[in-house]
Amino acid sequence: MAISPPRTSTLAQRGPKRETLLKAIQMFQRSILATAAVLAFTATTAHAGEVEVLHYWTSGGEAKSAAALKATLQGKGHTWKDFAVAGGGGDNAMTVLKSRVVSGNAPAAAQIKGPALQEWAAEGVLANIDDVAKAEKWDSLLPPVVANVMKYKGNYIAAPVNVHRVNWLWASNAAFKKAGAKVPTNWDEFFVAAEALKKAGIIPVAHGGQNWQDFTTFESVALGVGGADFYKKALVQLDQTALTGATMTKVLDTFKKVKTYTDKNAPGRDWNLATAMVIKGEAGMQLMGDWAKGEFVAAGKKPGTDFSCVAAPGTAKSFTFNVDSFAMFKLKNEDNVKAQKDLASAIMSNDFQEVFNLNKGSIPVRLNMNLAKFDDCAKLSSNDFVATAKNGGLVPSVAHGMAIGSATSGAIQDAVSQFWNDDKMSTKDAQAKIASAAKVK
Repeated sequence: MAISPPRTSTLAQRGPKRETLLKAIQMFQRSILATAAVLAFTATTAHAGEVEVLHYWTSGGEAKSAAALKATLQGKGHTWKDFAVAGGGGDNAMTVLKSRVVSGNAPAAAQIKGPALQEWAAEGVLANIDDVAKAEKWDSLLPPVVANVMKYKGNYIAAPVNVHRVNWLWASNAAFKKAGAKVPTNWDEFFVAAEALKKAGIIPVAHGGQNWQDFTTFESVALGVGGADFYKKALVQLDQTALTGATMTKVLDTFKKVKTYTDKNAPGRDWNLATAMVIKGEAGMQLMGDWAKGEFVAAGKKPGTDFSCVAAPGTAKSFTFNVDSFAMFKLKNEDNVKAQKDLASAIMSNDFQEVFNLNKGSIPVRLNMNLAKFDDCAKLSSNDFVATAKNGGLVPSVAHGMAIGSATSGAIQDAVSQFWNDDKMSTKDAQAKIASAAKVK
């Protein structure tokens, strides 16, 4: 702001008071300029706040994605307080989160997914972010089955980050060529291919004998043998008729047959080591989610050329989803609330959805994304994601915490692994155990 000084003639008339008056004018000018600077600073930082974000993105690609989100928030003038908790597939992070919430010191956002979102919301600790969702039309950008997971009593309480497809089959093209086999599209073809691979001296199925990997294989078999409607009745609605019926019997028989094509060293093997067997051509196939693709790409392998990515047998028209998301916790500081809402907006932005998912191997959760930078596996996944959202084949992954409560899911997972590992357990006994486990609350 420019201040015009009084005329010299007037100052000259004041005699000895002239110097004092000049000092007063100079002080006034400095005061006005200082006030203007404060106002300008306040205008740009009035809504600057801090977001403390609890997450377990600590691997290379995930850490890059977290950094991208941090940069977006800092670009809006906010402060990012990183709260990364490594290990345990998120279990460690949840333990820390519970202690923070109980002590009344919740972070602005935490990486939570599936029914756990509803459990936290029922405790009354999550914030309503409907104003952001409505302004940006999330209901039109997300499939209803995904949007509903992000809501509690009709209100958005979390922002979805990505979509992992779980029902994938990964195949070594070199192994299949050596065996003279065809990449399978149904379970009958799967076992024909497995026999051909076995005769060629190749391990047919790379598997890691860990509970969650057993469960991942089981849900793909259930979806492929029974179809999406059966899957929803049995593993989402936990319908006892479906769990004890003939279709589930066939699912379990098929599941156990898959095991006969794994190797004796499978027990305890990490999933990425099983993927490495396929990458090297030591094994022909692996049933695993799309995070496996990151291992192929890191090894310099190209989809279509070195390996094939196809829907698990019998599941081409279905899609088991695993969606990462951030729950927003109730905050008192208004500036931090604004920062929290900017975080939710940034998560659903086109730019972040692209950067994150290119790093993670997953696909954007938004339905209207340009996938020009994504590979053929991701494009197939995205096309199927959109198609199954319309045809009813889009279903939540029970093995990855998207379908039912953790206590029930854990009980069923234990029953499934018992059957996988105990060659003496009959299908009938396994079916009864699973049906019983579905009643655990």
